[in-house]
Amino acid sequence: MPSGHQALRAHAPTAADALDAVVASLWSVAAGRGLVDVVAAAAGRNGALLGLEALVPPAHLPSDASPVGPVVAGDDPAVLVFAEQCTIDVASVTPAQRADFLAAAGPHAGDLAAALWVVDVVPRARAALDALAGEGPWPTTPAPAGPPDLWGALDGLIRTVPALEALDPVTSELVRLRGARQHRCRLCMSIRSRPALLAGADDDAFAAVDDHAGSDLSPLARAALAFTDGMLWTPGRLDPAVVDGMVREASPAQQVELVLDVTRNALNKIAVALGADAAHVEDGVEIYDVEPDGSLVYGLALD
Repeated sequence: MPSGHQALRAHAPTAADALDAVVASLWSVAAGRGLVDVVAAAAGRNGALLGLEALVPPAHLPSDASPVGPVVAGDDPAVLVFAEQCTIDVASVTPAQRADFLAAAGPHAGDLAAALWVVDVVPRARAALDALAGEGPWPTTPAPAGPPDLWGALDGLIRTVPALEALDPVTSELVRLRGARQHRCRLCMSIRSRPALLAGADDDAFAAVDDHAGSDLSPLARAALAFTDGMLWTPGRLDPAVVDGMVREASPAQQVELVLDVTRNALNKIAVALGADAAHVEDGVEIYDVEPDGSLVYGLALD
């Protein structure tokens, strides 16, 4: 029986490499910043909260690494409270939690926020793929060959996933908007995909994501949105009916792409958690598109 890892490799090999690079860079960067203990503690809490298998530091990390800058204690309450709130409901991170985290993380705030995202979201993606394709082992990824760069690895994931084309642009945009509204990302809620608009998406379709189960959206879109909700809110106990619906309505390649879309879209959690998600426009919405290299361009006209 195939596994989630095998399905990912079969249908999105480049994205699989990008996701592996994220996980590998996570622990290498954490080791170099003195963050391994606190990231591992947050990962363990996330696993317990969500009912998922937590990411753990690989055995090959150097035990004598000399961290650059101050070491953040593994039981630092400000970091762990912030991480837990981001995992449960990032939209409810309070200004006090954010300020306490920034003070505790100091110069490592950016790398630590990214690391906490990885141990929150990657286990969700793995569990979702296993639910769709079958459970199996997820191999340990080797340390990066060059200097570790977690933000660079995340950028690679951001640029790789949009190249997938199994899902139609309307379904992909509805899934993106559902995640944006669940995480309350101001920027993400204020933009609309030019390809989706050109393919026929309209305000009625965008509004329907808020009550997708009772909408007249396509069966594929309804199945994808229900599965998106499962990944966002109950990733460790996905409803079998929701999984069956996705398997019934989507091809294996579409299933893999959906999981990767939700994973990539969830990077908005970092901006929301840090209060850096301001929209580019004060009124209305902004049209965006994705360049061939995976970068986003904003402020476009529809025609």
